[in-house]
Amino acid sequence: MPSPLQDKSKAFALNIIKVCNEIKGAKRESVLTNQLIRSGTSVGANIREAMYAHGKADFIAKLQIALKECSESEYWLELLIESGYYDDSTILNQCIEVKRLLIASINTAKKNQA
Repeated sequence: MPSPLQDKSKAFALNIIKVCNEIKGAKRESVLTNQLIRSGTSVGANIREAMYAHGKADFIAKLQIALKECSESEYWLELLIESGYYDDSTILNQCIEVKRLLIASINTAKKNQA
């Protein structure tokens, strides 16, 4: 059963793919976009993996990996926006929203672990 976190991370990944394709097509930039597409699509993949974790500790570990990938994506997006390669901060805001959901989910899972 999909969760808001799964839905939002998948929508984020799809938007990352669109943004990267747009930047590559218009600006011919590939180093940053290759990094972003890897980390941005990894967020949802790790969240999906967490749904089939082997126990609570594995679940938390997978979400923490997703959080690291989300934070990395935030960094690449900041670089692309601040360097002028991309000028719409909507995707950055979406990234921050997914990051907040991940933090809340991890904190809840840790609290319920005991």
